[in-house]
Amino acid sequence: MSFLKKLAGDAVLYGMSTIVGRLLNWLMVVVYTRSFGAEGGPLAENGEFYALMIPLGVIYTFGMETAFFRFASKKENQREYFNLILTFIFILGATLSGVIIFFATPISLALNFPHTEHLITLLALILLTDAVCAIAFVKLRANNRAKKFVAIKLLNILITILVTMFFIYVCQGIITDRFLPEYKDLVSGFYTLENGPDYIIFANYVASLLTLLMLWKEFVGFKPLWTFPKLKVVLNYAWPLMIMGLAGSINLTADRLLFRRFLPVGFYPEYPAVDAAYGIYTQVYKLSIFMALVVQAYRYAAEPLFFSKMGDKNSSAMIALSTKWFTIACIFIWLAVSINLNWISLLLGESYRYGLYVVPVLLLANLFIGLYGNLTIWFKLSDQTQYGTYITLGAMLITVIMNVLLIPVWGFLGCAVAFATSSGLMVVACYFLGQKYYPIPYETGRVLFYLVVAAAIIWGYSFVDSSQILRSILLQGLLCAVFMALIYGMEKKKPGATG
Repeated sequence: MSFLKKLAGDAVLYGMSTIVGRLLNWLMVVVYTRSFGAEGGPLAENGEFYALMIPLGVIYTFGMETAFFRFASKKENQREYFNLILTFIFILGATLSGVIIFFATPISLALNFPHTEHLITLLALILLTDAVCAIAFVKLRANNRAKKFVAIKLLNILITILVTMFFIYVCQGIITDRFLPEYKDLVSGFYTLENGPDYIIFANYVASLLTLLMLWKEFVGFKPLWTFPKLKVVLNYAWPLMIMGLAGSINLTADRLLFRRFLPVGFYPEYPAVDAAYGIYTQVYKLSIFMALVVQAYRYAAEPLFFSKMGDKNSSAMIALSTKWFTIACIFIWLAVSINLNWISLLLGESYRYGLYVVPVLLLANLFIGLYGNLTIWFKLSDQTQYGTYITLGAMLITVIMNVLLIPVWGFLGCAVAFATSSGLMVVACYFLGQKYYPIPYETGRVLFYLVVAAAIIWGYSFVDSSQILRSILLQGLLCAVFMALIYGMEKKKPGATG
């Protein structure tokens, strides 16, 4: 089908920035965990700040990315709505950042990270810059300028990595006399080993500013616009999406935001300090990034394409077919990563492998999040976004309650179980509401079968001794091949599957 070919092509193109970028960022976790040991929790501060940026980023963009597709899908409307939406985003972002910077000291004390006002100021500026850039990026997507989108996204990541490596590797090496001792006095003027993780945030700040400069052509011709009647219509569409996104982001980050507050001191005898355990969890959590790769790439490609098909009599069948293959891809990633963790984890610093056992649960939770994002298309296309708000608010409540109850009892596992449970319930609620108000012929039984088979393989493999790396890799490859053969066999037999 031409629809699936275009969707796959766009997903691959957008996925270049998402997959390559996230993989590179994930490889930086290897650098962080080997540069900073878990003892003392040096990465705890960094992990909490970035966890906070996720819900704050949703507030800064206010659902306007999807709103842009909804109201500026026609070329003749694009400039007016670009000006209107960007004006709103800048005013909102500048106000929020100003408040954060003004209250930087009490915020740092409330987070139990005193003397970090400089980092909070940088994060406020990053949030404002990224929100403005987000509107320019969505304009590129709407105009099918995927190559420029991908190029700038990749450059942003490359700049972040290069600046980070300069501070963490070059400057650290000079200060510790590993090389270039003649520059030690110069580097000592702006770099200290104690503040090493702080430079990760500074690198992010530099990359955000340079990204804004790279997008300058998208802002040519921009004129501030405040047509309140039209803005009101946009806001009425966008604010439920923002609330939904905010609740969803809290659902994603509640474990990391609550962990330090509810884990008892000494819960893990090997790492009795709460910040040390927290630093381990935040880095292990990033192993679930493999699932987010497919989810993000698919969302970038699918959302504008589905909106362009509004009113098409075949749109429901298209959505159902693409959802099936998206879910199959996610299930395969869940299986492949979960049974290959024994050698994937070797990339991390040894002390950070302590919480590895929760990664399959985190991957499953992210699979549910991706599937939920795909199922939400029904209320976006039917302008019934309030249902998304109800679902995600309910899930947020469940997540918070479960984390509060389970972290003191199960630690890392409590976080993962809470995340997976709330995400799974979101999928169930969205599916049944969607079938009531906007029926789509999903192949639910078949997808559930694949999910159960993958779960059985993961559970069974957990009893296998994987200490022999080569032997385990052969077995892991065989299990993945068998699973793929099962899917191929079932889909090939299905009537019309070759179409």
